[in-house]
Amino acid sequence: MKKKEEIEAARAELKAIHRELGKVGLLSHGYVQDRGPGAGGPCYQWTRKVKAKTVSVALSKEQFEAMRDAIGNWKSLKARLARMEELSRVIIFGTTPDTRRAKRPTKATLGLGKRPKLP
Repeated sequence: MKKKEEIEAARAELKAIHRELGKVGLLSHGYVQDRGPGAGGPCYQWTRKVKAKTVSVALSKEQFEAMRDAIGNWKSLKARLARMEELSRVIIFGTTPDTRRAKRPTKATLGLGKRPKLP
């Protein structure tokens, strides 16, 4: 793909991601678990790290389902942000004046190797 076409494709993809970001719902980091039936019924748990310590919270079934969705949204958002960062570098290095170098930076140097998997 030619440089100009690559930049326009990056801009179009970035614009599409911006539209998707407006639809993101609730967010949370961490992990949720359905630990199966406990002493008094189902046992749902939310676990996360706080200052290098693991913190766990017992959840109701409704909280578990809401947190599961929020954590999924968080993971999706992180993947989209990583892709936005990569597209931004394509645009910046493709449209701004460059310095004189002995050799051009490679895609790996610019962090353009593997594309983050978007859900």
